[in-house]
Order: sequence, then structure tokens, then C-alpha cells
Amino acid sequence: MVLLSRKATCNSHGQDSSYFLGWEEYEKNPYDIIKNPQGIIQMGLAENQLCFDLLESWLAQNTDVACFKRAGQSIFRELALFQDYHGLSSFKNALADFMSENRGNRVSFDSNNLVLTAGATSANETLMFCLADPGDAFLLPTPYYPGFDRDLKWRTGVEIVPIQCSSTNGFCITKLALEEAYEQAKKLNLNVKGILITNPSNPLGTTTTQTELNILFDFITKNKNIHLVSDEIYSGTTFNSSEFVSVVMEILKNNQLENTDVLNRVHVVYSLSKDLGLPGFRVGAIYSNDKDVISAATKMSSFGLVSSQTQYLLASLLSDKKFTKNYLRENQKRLKNRQRKLVLGLEAIGIKCLKSNAGLFCWVDMRPLLSSKTFEAEMDLWKKIVYEVKLNISPGSSCHCEEPGWFRVCFANMSEETLKLALKRLKKFVDGGNTKRSCQKSESQKLKGLRKKTMSNVSNWVFRLSLHDREAEER
Repeated sequence: MVLLSRKATCNSHGQDSSYFLGWEEYEKNPYDIIKNPQGIIQMGLAENQLCFDLLESWLAQNTDVACFKRAGQSIFRELALFQDYHGLSSFKNALADFMSENRGNRVSFDSNNLVLTAGATSANETLMFCLADPGDAFLLPTPYYPGFDRDLKWRTGVEIVPIQCSSTNGFCITKLALEEAYEQAKKLNLNVKGILITNPSNPLGTTTTQTELNILFDFITKNKNIHLVSDEIYSGTTFNSSEFVSVVMEILKNNQLENTDVLNRVHVVYSLSKDLGLPGFRVGAIYSNDKDVISAATKMSSFGLVSSQTQYLLASLLSDKKFTKNYLRENQKRLKNRQRKLVLGLEAIGIKCLKSNAGLFCWVDMRPLLSSKTFEAEMDLWKKIVYEVKLNISPGSSCHCEEPGWFRVCFANMSEETLKLALKRLKKFVDGGNTKRSCQKSESQKLKGLRKKTMSNVSNWVFRLSLHDREAEER
């Protein structure tokens, strides 16, 4: 007799991805400048720690807010008691204004069209529940964030079909690639309900171009039953805000689609995890002009609410326009400088990066370091970098990149001194000619159960996670 549910016992979470396995290895041996200087440096975590001093300074100057006071009087009881799951209006208004501000105020957001969620993970999953049924499909351009295999598929039963993008044009979405993905889905008898993009891109660190957005909007205009979801959690990390174009209103207005049915089929996911560097606060949001989506998502949000204390604190912080203006400007400046240090450091070693203008990471081209042009060689190189060089970076295969040899390398979750040490370790590795040498047997055994990635047969891996679920249910 099986004691647990099929969902609890099936292997469909995606936790066996090399993306997550790298984190596990880091947690076993984390670098610390004093306690463990030979440990693994975490470069697989897209976390923004570059402006904590600004946040801490604001808190020090606003002690009443930090202590849950208003005009010197405690409001702890008010915040601790039950709150409606629609969220505090003061916070939703402040968040809507901040979303406009970090888009250069070229677009406005109506707080009535916002649904608060416990982070972007919850927001993306909730949208899948609202827009698709189990067995329906979403098209995603590759490479994409490895966590989407979990966030979009695990509990919803939604399938992912890749829009295969290539390094030949900087991994940009093309009309041909989009149409091929759509046709591939139809051949697999999948009902395509939408397209999901990250803009700016995770893992590329690039903003979606006007040409790409036009391709996407032309497609959903022609296909009346298809939604477009834009995950814009990195919108405030662009080095120049004018380079980022949001799908909400800005592109709709430019394409004269404001008063068409397309308006209700465009949805945005946002979060304060990347722009403000507050992943632990678990603040996410869905923005949609479709009232039915807002109604359904609001009901579902009761399973992942943002605490009233968090909302109160952040409502005050985001309402301080002097602070937000300075923060966004300084954040962009510091991210640009840090990215430049990583790019120049890698170039000095002979390693190139995809040209980027946003994000907390670089898309690094390590193809010259591969022993062969295969994903097996990519995994061998990744193991060496994790176990010998002691750097946790994310292999492109975990992001479903169709070309072996690309890696996502994060730069904003560490000090400048730690970044220098990471580059020093990598230089020693490359200069030592170790890239062709096989991993030590003992180290390889640590990842004996690692799933091999193959991109040659789309149907094999498109269904890998969710079909296992359905087969288990049929049994």
C-alpha cells in the first residue's frame, strides 16, 4: 500500500537538474574568507547584494517603520491581525508606482490589476493555473531559467515546448523559430495556450528587442487563443532604463493594440527579489488587464500571501520617491560596473561573453574549453569547475540551450574581492591546461546519478517530467 500521493512520490520536480545539483555541492562546501577559504564560490545564485547599504541606511533613518509604528504609535496589533488577501492598498499603490518608475515612467500600472503573490515563482505558477489546463503547452525561448521546469510544470501539468534560439544571432527570437515551435507542439498533439518570455532574459542578461516583441505580438494577434506572459523581474537591473521595453501598454500602444482583444491576453510577472535584492521577503505580483484572470489569481493567492508586516514596511520604502530614484540610479551604476569587471576578467583569460545590458549574470562562452562539441563534454567541464576550480556556475544544458559550452555566471551575489578570487581560480585552471583532463574518479562518482542532457530529440525531454506524472497516475 502506497502511503503518499502520486504527486509526492513522482520524480517530476526537476530537482535532479545540474542547476540544482550545483547548489547542493556548494552547500556542502561553501566558501568563506575566514572559515573556509578553499570552499566553493557560489556563482550560480542570481542574487543582488550590491545595494544593501542603501536599504540598511534607509531603515536606520526610518526606525518607526522598521518597528511597525505610525506617528510614533505601535501598529503591531493592526498588522498582526487578519488582513484581506487582496493586499494592503498602500502597498499595491506603491508597488504599481515603483513598477512605472523603473520603466522610466513610460508606462503606468493600475494597482487594481495587480495580484500579490509570494514571489515570482508563485506568480508564474498561478498564471499557469489560470491560463492553461493539464496537458496544454507554453512556448519558451531557449535558453531559459531552469526553475521553469518546476514552476510552470510540476503541479500544473502544463508542458513546455522550446523555441530554439541560436548563438548565430545572439539567441534572439526569430519568426521561423517561433513558428517551428508552434508546429512542433501541434505535431505532438499539444494545445498551445501561450508564450512565456523573461525580459530582461534569464540567463542571457539581455533585453528583448523591439523586433522580437513585434514578432511575438504579430503571432498572438494572428492566433486569437494564445497568451503572452512576460516575466519582468529583472526590469530594474538594466544598465540603461531606456533599453528596456515592457510589454504592458508601452508595446501595446506602439502597436495600436490597446483597444483590441490582445490587451487581455498580455500578462506581466514582477517581483522585488532582483531589483531590490529582497528574495527572502517573498514579494511577487501578477499584472493583467483581464478581470477574470485577476479574479481567479486573487482567489489562488490565498495559498501564498505576502505578510502584512512586509507590505507595510515596503509600502513606506517604495513611497519614498527620493530613495527610489537614487536607488534605481545607483543600482544600475553598480551592476554595470560589476558586470564590466567580470567580462574584462574573463576576456583576460581568453573567455568571451554574450554582449549583455541587464541582469545579475553573464552568458559565458566556454565552448573553446570543451574536449568535444557535446553535452557530455559540457558536463565534464562543469564537474571540473565545480570540484577542482571550486566555482558553482550553471551549465547551458540546464537552461535547455541547444549548443553545448555555454554557462551562466552570476556576479552580484558576492564581494568584489570574492569575484577577483573566482577569476584567479579560473585563470589558474585555464592556464594549467586542465580543460582536457578527465575528472578524478572520486569526484565523478559524486554525480553518478546525474541525468545526461540531450537536445537532439525534443520530444524526449519536453515530456520528461510531466509524462512521468501522468504515467504514474494511469498506473
